Amino acid sequence: MSMAVAGMIAGMALGFAGYFGGFGAFLLVAALGAVGFIIGRFVEGDMDLGDFFRTRDDRRR
Repeated sequence: MSMAVAGMIAGMALGFAGYFGGFGAFLLVAALGAVGFIIGRFVEGDMDLGDFFRTRDDRRR
């Protein structure tokens, strides 16, 4: 699945949540989508847990 299709599906899900559930549902779907995205990046191996805990000086090296 291309990134454009994945983005379209995510946008449609957020749109439905906002329309039918209100702003609170919109925020919940957006937050859970972000969590799912981060977990997916960990599973694929694109991210490391240390990426969140390094200082700025460590990232420049």
